[in-house]
Amino acid sequence: MLISILLVLHVVVAIVIVVSVLLQQGQGANAGAAFGSGSSGTVFGARGAASFLSRMTAVLATVFMLNSAALAWIAARDVAEPGSLLERIEPVPALEEELAPPADEDEEEEDDDGLDLPPPDGR
Repeated sequence: MLISILLVLHVVVAIVIVVSVLLQQGQGANAGAAFGSGSSGTVFGARGAASFLSRMTAVLATVFMLNSAALAWIAARDVAEPGSLLERIEPVPALEEELAPPADEDEEEEDDDGLDLPPPDGR
């Protein structure tokens, strides 16, 4: 439950950071004043929007990093003890039935085709 809340918060903060960065004016944005988008049309005043957005971005970045650390800590806490995967596998019980009955060493095998061939080892 806690992990899902933190993941949703993480995604929301990431989206808001992207939007706040895109809303900030770059260094070359002053040329836009010639086309009617000067600082007189801003909601926060001439310098207010830049400082508000930059402070909001800094706060959101801090929240994002703390949230990332919390998610990493929770994920590391839930990891099982390190070890080999082979040690975790339960042994399979031995099969009681054999696939083929054992051949008696006293009896000679007869060929299915009825031919009398020498043994394969050259005897």
